[in-house]
Amino acid sequence: MVRIRGHALPDGEYVDLCADGDRWTTDPAAGAEIIEGWLLPGLVDAHTHPGAEQPGAPFDERMLRDHLHQHVDAGVTLIRSPGLAGDPPPWFGEDPDVPRASHAGPWLAQAGQFFDGWGRRPTHAELPEVAAAQARVSGWAKIIADWGPGDEAVPVDVMTAVADAVHAVGGRVAVHTQHAAGSEAAVRAGVDSIEHGMWLDHDLLDGMARHGIALTPTLSGFLTIVDHVRERPDDDRKKWIVGGTDRHGAVVAAAAEAGVRVLAGTDSVPHGRVGDEIRALANAGMRPHDALGAGSWEARKYLGLPGLEPGAPADAVVYAEDPRQNLDALEHPEAVVLRGVRVR
Repeated sequence: MVRIRGHALPDGEYVDLCADGDRWTTDPAAGAEIIEGWLLPGLVDAHTHPGAEQPGAPFDERMLRDHLHQHVDAGVTLIRSPGLAGDPPPWFGEDPDVPRASHAGPWLAQAGQFFDGWGRRPTHAELPEVAAAQARVSGWAKIIADWGPGDEAVPVDVMTAVADAVHAVGGRVAVHTQHAAGSEAAVRAGVDSIEHGMWLDHDLLDGMARHGIALTPTLSGFLTIVDHVRERPDDDRKKWIVGGTDRHGAVVAAAAEAGVRVLAGTDSVPHGRVGDEIRALANAGMRPHDALGAGSWEARKYLGLPGLEPGAPADAVVYAEDPRQNLDALEHPEAVVLRGVRVR
């Protein structure tokens, strides 16, 4: 039995909660282990692809569990996988030692785009029904709207038909885009989240905020590779990546200022590095409070889970100090509680 006490974010109010199975309650329990500190309802990685060693590699269940353990060890109690190398096993998101999870199944891409060996390649005519079929299963569909620097984006009328079909079955659409045209098509179509959003036009941000379209910029992933890319010979790909990365932080800051829901996602290996993304969002200009929310309570809300309150799922990560005052504290959780059990 676990009992947590301390200042709970986002409000900083003092709470005293006991785990009753997988739900928080205010009812005290004799003999419960008491954990005190600054409390978050768990961290969230809203863009991660566990279960494969490298792009195009086959899905590996043993590796999937290892990757998920890396997330849990970092305090991540919820993930969203907008794209997986295969359909996940029944224990994904359910077993007591792995984070809760939502996913979009395999990616849906245009012919000639995306990584060989990954995803499906329906035609434009097939794409709405294929996406809706996936959303019926998992709640999400993931569309690769564009790929390399010279590739054509999914047209806006096709993307609109996809969004309409998925929404009609109660699902949501996540869209990978790293081109201005792909971002514009996704926003005009009314999808649910923009993944990456490199080269996203600032003029689209008000519409995103108005229609509740989230942005998962995976900023730290771009920053990790950009210096290496700068050393390459000049070509269109280098110009695309370096130019897009150099403006990406400003897009993130402007999105937050416009009221767009920004989500923290890593899109990277090793797993369990959502703290890097939270710090990257703060360094780009988001308030530390908001950057932390992008990787915790705001992301949980977006994915349909409440925070630290009676009746909520019994997840928490505990720190010795207020992590908003020192985001490096994210690397050193005092405790991680998942489904009412202390797992770290």
